[in-house]
Amino acid sequence: MSAKPLVGILMGSDSDMEVMEESAKVLREFKIEYEMVITSAHRTPRRTTLYAESAAKRGIKILIAGAGYAAHLAGVIAAQTILPVIGVPIDSSSLKGLDSILSTAQMPGGIPVAAMSIGKPGAKNAGIFAAEILALTNATMRQRVVRYREKMEQQVIEKSRSYAKKKAKEIRAL
Repeated sequence: MSAKPLVGILMGSDSDMEVMEESAKVLREFKIEYEMVITSAHRTPRRTTLYAESAAKRGIKILIAGAGYAAHLAGVIAAQTILPVIGVPIDSSSLKGLDSILSTAQMPGGIPVAAMSIGKPGAKNAGIFAAEILALTNATMRQRVVRYREKMEQQVIEKSRSYAKKKAKEIRAL
């Protein structure tokens, strides 16, 4: 595992931490070093710009940006770096993240942001997607991604078997 972080996880507010921790959990499972930063496209624009401009020089390969409401963070970051940016819409507003996903997905042509689903599932998928991107050039990471998917498949099969056994017992009890 690298001593330097390869992924930057950014969020617009500390209230986004619970959601963005899902990305961190996945990255830890894949043994990917990361850093987490609170920076706002609106409230700390200079800090956000400095972070985006310095990320590649510091060895960061991928940025995951979580934001709610207008959700400009991923777009602002993407406009200032050529690193891949993965946007995670946070379900923090009265619109339950619909506003955030539209802001994240509706980037103008030329400044791409990969838009994940809303909330914790999106943050989890962002971590997995980051691992998949890193797996393109890292055979060890590729094997970790393959094992992750195999493990997920086995969990589903086991849950199905367990459910089938439970139902069979219920039917026999009738």
